[in-house]
Parts: sequence; C-alpha cells; structure tokens
Amino acid sequence: MRLVVIGNGMVGSRFVEDLLARDLAGKYDVTVIGAEGCEPYNRVLLSEVVAGRHDLTSLTLPTPQHPRLTVLRGTAAAAIDREDRVVTTTDGSRHRYDQLVLATGAEARIPPLAGLDAGDGRLPVGVHALRSIDDAREIIAATLNSRRAVVLGAGVLGIEAASGLAQRGCAVTIVHPADALMERQLDGSASSVLASAMPEVGIHPRIGVGAQAAIVADGRLSGIRLTDGDVVESDLLVVATGTIANAALAASAGLPCERGILVDDAAATADQRIFAIGDCAQPPSGAMGLVAQGWDQARELAERLTGTSSRSRPTGGSSDVVRVKAHGLDVVTMGVCGGLRPDDPSHRTLSLSDPAAGRHVEVVVSGERLVGATCIGAGQVAADLVAAYTRRTPVPRDPAHLLLTALAPVPVVSASPESLPDDATVCRCNGVTKAEIGQAHACGSRSVAEVAAATRATTGCGGCKAEVCDLLDWLGSRAPATATSP
Repeated sequence: MRLVVIGNGMVGSRFVEDLLARDLAGKYDVTVIGAEGCEPYNRVLLSEVVAGRHDLTSLTLPTPQHPRLTVLRGTAAAAIDREDRVVTTTDGSRHRYDQLVLATGAEARIPPLAGLDAGDGRLPVGVHALRSIDDAREIIAATLNSRRAVVLGAGVLGIEAASGLAQRGCAVTIVHPADALMERQLDGSASSVLASAMPEVGIHPRIGVGAQAAIVADGRLSGIRLTDGDVVESDLLVVATGTIANAALAASAGLPCERGILVDDAAATADQRIFAIGDCAQPPSGAMGLVAQGWDQARELAERLTGTSSRSRPTGGSSDVVRVKAHGLDVVTMGVCGGLRPDDPSHRTLSLSDPAAGRHVEVVVSGERLVGATCIGAGQVAADLVAAYTRRTPVPRDPAHLLLTALAPVPVVSASPESLPDDATVCRCNGVTKAEIGQAHACGSRSVAEVAAATRATTGCGGCKAEVCDLLDWLGSRAPATATSP
C-alpha cells in the first residue's frame, strides 16, 4: 500500500519512524515529502540555540534507514488530487497514494504591524521570526551587531527568545499586549512575580501595551512605536506572536479547515483516506501546540494504520506540563492554570506568593488529586508537583503541604531515582519510563546521548535531562553491586 506523508518535521518524521517500527507485515511503502532540505530537527530547542546552550547540529533527529522508505528533502507539495489520489510537488513530480498523512505543521504568525512589510512578503532588515533552523542562524548573526532588541509576544517562545537574546548581550524589551505574561499558563499574580524577576536577567517587560508600528529607515529597523506612544529603540526585533496552521494545501483540496485541518479523534479528515497530525490539525479536543500532543497523535495513528498497539501508557503520560527554558527564570506549569481557566466548583485552589523572593506557587486540587499547578522560582517544589501530577498520586490530607516541601513533615512526592517506581515517566514528551532507561543502561547506554538514541528520552523539550542524568548516576552506582550478586 502506498502511503505518502507531507511534512518531515518533528511530528511527520516521528510518525514514519513509529509506523515502520510497527509495520512488521510490510504493508506500507512510504514516501515522505519535506519542504526543508535538511534532516528533521528539534524545533522546540531553537531558543536554546539562540541562547548558545545548544548548537544546531545537536538538534538533528534520527531518520530511519528502511528499504520501504523514500524521503524527498527540499521538495514542497503543490497540490492534492483527491479523486485521482495524487500529490503533485513544485518540481512537477507526481506521487500516488492509497493513504495520505498531512503533517505540514505551522508557520510563524506575523502581525499586521505598520512598517513590517518590506515588499514581496519580505521583512525589513533586523526583523525575524523564530520557527526554523534558518531563523535561528539569522538571529544569532544579527546579535553580533545588535545591542538593543525587542521581542513581540510573551508566551513561552517569546520569553525563551528574550532570554536567549539577553544571554548574547542584548538589552531586551519584551512587549505583550495582554494583561499577563504567558496568559494561557499564568494569572495576574503569577505574571507579576515573573515580571519582577525579568530585569535581573536583562529583560525589561512591557505588559498590557502593544506594538503600533515598526520604525524602519532605509529598509532597516531602528525602533518600535508602542500603543501608549513610547518608542523603544531597537535594531533587532523577534516576532513571537503565535503560529498559523499550514492548512492551505488541505483547504485547496476541499478538506474542511478552520484554525487547522478538521480531524476526528482518529486523526481522519473528511476524506477517510487522508489524515492530519501535529500543528496543522484541529482535533475535537483542541490543539495545545505542544510537541508531546503531536507525538501522541503520531503514535496513535501508526497503531491504527498497522493494527497494532503499544504497551499501555505509563503512569505520568501527561502532555500538558510546560517548562520555560530561560536562564534565571524558573517557570513550570501543568494542568489547570492561568487566568482563563474554567470556574469549577470542585476545584480547590491554594497559593503562596512572595514577589520579593521571586517565588509563586499555586496548586489546584480536585478530590484527592492534583489537577493543576503553577510554580515560579521554586525548582524543587516544581519537581515534586510534576511528579504528583503526572503520577496522579493522592495529595496530602492538608493540600497546603503541596505549596512548599519544607512545610510537609515528609516529602510530598520524592523524585529521587531510587524511590521512583519502574513505571514512573521520566521523559514526559516521549512517555519514557524509569524501567526503559534502566533497560537501556543494562544494554550499554551510559551517556544522555546514548539513552536518547535508545529511548528518545530528552529529545523533546529537554526538560528531563537532569532527571536522566540523576538516573544514570544512580544506575551506575548500583552496577558493581549488581554485577557481583549471585
């Protein structure tokens, strides 16, 4: 059966890897059409590249070598003929399919800001989005001659980008028209604590004010005029105002689209031969914009198409844990959080806010379970809460003990490697358990890179790297005793 996949990014490449690993009967011949000319890479860590904590080569994701796989890089799909079941590419080649998977992702949203259109769809010199490897390269090059930068948008990506620019020596102003930073994850109190910590790491926040125009002279950015009349001088602007699903190809083929390509719970579109996964798809439950959700969709579709099923999902497979990767800004959220959350009478909310110490902790409890949390400047508490949330462990009789570990007579949830059960999830993006890392270690994986190659752990947001290191140290310390035991 001919299976064509349009998109060779994080989700498309993961789907192909999952499908071929499960297609033991040799049912599918797979052709991947990818617009970018490079190997698939971890887009989540691009802000880490800007900050200088990763190099571009470390972002590359593995591509399986398989006799039934053809990967066309640097080739864009131009049209889908649903009646003839053919995908035509921009070079004129035609690829027949029996089933088609759309993993076309999303592109950066550029706001309709006066001065941003330099003509022919080009941005003025000094203005960049951060969505691709090329974007990261251009931003890094721009920082060599830039000392003042503005970031539009203070969602997760915007804050990470601002941190990266500050790490490279730029004085950064982050502009956000909403009343709270990261308003999808933070309410006003949490936002205030985060905002108060930003100047210490070289970021000046402007909250509740938007950008009115980009000031451009001779095709080059010189500043940003804000809606309150202020002008922020800047020779570098990074736009982080969200994404737009790449659904034009599907829409042109007559598939129903709204914010993305409409799919059912099985990732199927209105055409039962065509599926959509990742950022381009709009499932009934909504899209979170997190890579873990896309990878879950890829795995589930691979299972459906091959008629297989993976091991049961490990304890802690939650995919809505958000960690901000920003130097000096410790932000972790999960589940029910933010100022837009529903008013549920079954939810009990407790918080501790200490702006002077740069600390804010809030927990949301329903019955005996932790259903949400917000942690700023409370690293160990955040680790314990993530463990409690993802493992769905009962909360203490007095939920106040969740706010600070020091308040509890015993640790609420110990995240030490020794105490973790074997089915505890260490890498939440990929659903990798302690037992799987232990098995990789037993088979010779000793470094984080070797564990990543064997299990995929750390290849998502990278937030579990420290936990993997701790687990490897613990496994290494046990090895001599294990080797000499009868």
